[in-house]
Amino acid sequence: MSRIKIKNFGPIKNRNLTNDGWIDIKKVTIFIGNQGSGKSTVAKLISTFMWLEKALIRGDIKAPVSHQDFIKLIGFHRLENYIEPDTQIEYEGNTYRLILSENTIKKTVKATKLNLKSIKQPKIMYVPAERNFLSSITNINKVSDLIIGSLKNYSIEFRNAQLAHKSKPIDLPINNTKIVYEPKEDENYLIFNNKQLKLSDASSGFHSIVPLYWVTKYLIEYVKQGEKKLLELLSTDQTIRRNNELKELNTQQLDEKTLRTEEKKINEKYVSKYFVNIVEEPEQNLFPKSQRLLLNSLLAFNNGNNKLIMTTHSPYLINYLTLAVKAETVKLNLKSEESKKKLSEIVPLESTLKSENLIIYELNDLDGSIKKLDDYKGLPSDENFLNDDIENTNELFAQLQEIEKGCR
Repeated sequence: MSRIKIKNFGPIKNRNLTNDGWIDIKKVTIFIGNQGSGKSTVAKLISTFMWLEKALIRGDIKAPVSHQDFIKLIGFHRLENYIEPDTQIEYEGNTYRLILSENTIKKTVKATKLNLKSIKQPKIMYVPAERNFLSSITNINKVSDLIIGSLKNYSIEFRNAQLAHKSKPIDLPINNTKIVYEPKEDENYLIFNNKQLKLSDASSGFHSIVPLYWVTKYLIEYVKQGEKKLLELLSTDQTIRRNNELKELNTQQLDEKTLRTEEKKINEKYVSKYFVNIVEEPEQNLFPKSQRLLLNSLLAFNNGNNKLIMTTHSPYLINYLTLAVKAETVKLNLKSEESKKKLSEIVPLESTLKSENLIIYELNDLDGSIKKLDDYKGLPSDENFLNDDIENTNELFAQLQEIEKGCR
């Protein structure tokens, strides 16, 4: 399991108030909090350090990581102005421990190798809140040169998803609707009730869900292609580096078994075996029922070693995650097909979630702190910032009623 510590970086002032400051990154990791509390900041740092670990393993970047390279990395997510002289960040992955140098303006990253055994590389995708832009205009590829950072990267994968499924309708998880890319017109169409509608003319909810769902589906399929195909898809630079490593290996006097083992280790450095989906605000512009259906689809995609990391303002998503956890315990005791059918109507069997695979963090915009949300018998606690605001609304309504009585 990967984990990260953050202190004095942008809105994050205090480390996680529990677990000696460590933020554990589990199979499903959620960040909630007010605007400006640092939810996206934490998610972007996780994405950055996961990618850095991957790059160190492949040899794209050499250790120790220079100040210039580190600023370039966090600049990808527009975080370069968040760094302070007393910023502290420590990341521990499956292969490396990465520590940002302290008490200096020129920050470097020290890398210590933890694991010399088999390596499993992730395909990491950061899904920015601005993804709606990709759906809202026609012929996005004509303006792709104007896009920068994480949205630019996401637009490339969106294009790859289009080309991988061209002229093949894809079922969306809401409204019995499909999405299809028609290459002749270079246009995306929604299909519903035997009608077609340009995606750019559709509602904002579809602008949000289509890029998220489509790219997720494409990347899940991508990592399942198998080692041979994935090696063929390497960049030119990575192919040259891999070939050089294999040539060097063949100059050594190794027996056949050892040679094959070492070849496998080299290939593992370059092939993505699982998917890390880091999503900003999946609930954007979606009705609560649609939020539930989308979440269930993301959980269904999140099988095997895949990971799902989300930031959210939605109390509904936390409640739907509670349903997914409860459904997992119910599923274990099912005996009849009828019971399975009833359960799947609430939470699909492939979308249930083990309680130990879920962790939720609350970020406080007032003091810059982070804390793990408590749970009750494995279920997320109702006492969280999002539900507190709902309760506060009820209290304000009661106060209005009291004022009304005083006016009579």
